[in-house]
Amino acid sequence: MSEPAADDSDQIPVFDTPDLDEAGLLELLTHGELEVIGRLVDASNATLYCGVTLHGVTAACVHKPIAGERPLWDFPDGTLAAREVSAYQVSAATGWNIVPPTVLREGPWGPGMAQLWIDVDDSVDLARLVRADDDRLRRIAVFDAVINNADRKGGHLLPTEAGDLYGIDHGVCFAVENKLRTLLWGWAGQPLPDEAVEVLQALDADWDARLGPALAGLLTPRESLATRRRLTRLLRTGVHPEPREDGWPAVPWPPF
Repeated sequence: MSEPAADDSDQIPVFDTPDLDEAGLLELLTHGELEVIGRLVDASNATLYCGVTLHGVTAACVHKPIAGERPLWDFPDGTLAAREVSAYQVSAATGWNIVPPTVLREGPWGPGMAQLWIDVDDSVDLARLVRADDDRLRRIAVFDAVINNADRKGGHLLPTEAGDLYGIDHGVCFAVENKLRTLLWGWAGQPLPDEAVEVLQALDADWDARLGPALAGLLTPRESLATRRRLTRLLRTGVHPEPREDGWPAVPWPPF
């Protein structure tokens, strides 16, 4: 993630990622005390860099209050935070851990989302990375097809020194209409890898018991149904989707 700008000081606290499992991180993000330290000045919506503390354990996180969401012509007002959490729910269900732990919670300016801060390996050339034939990127391309990501920019990819690759900024996902817009078209029209097919089959089989209920309180029924249909369409065609042919821009602008 880009470096925050401090509100009152040039000294930005650095927090180590706590040694907690996924459930522990979610509890910390949900119930911990938020301390706003700065803001990400290059973000289009209000995006705050915070410390979150629970039972003496502190982590860095990003907090996006719903009150700071910029209105969009093609997404209902006040829904971006819930879409970010929905993307995390899909990511967690795949087992690919693409989206950092993300929750809905109250903050200093009302409800919003809180997401674990990810320290980025700045030595990675993102312009080169997005063109790579990389299994991690291919998983993200499949994930984006399921959630209908309308804004997969290069800057929304977070490579870490440990070799993980995260994706963030999923506020404009889960539209009913096909809005897929991404830099990751390298596999368009190619057969889905076996691993992706197995993951999609598991999501489909467990939809009613797991993912469907998880999305029910976050998306509208039509949006949830459209997500299920995209999932089954991917399984039926067995290939990565291709760009629309009706003039819808295939690549977000700016791309980074």
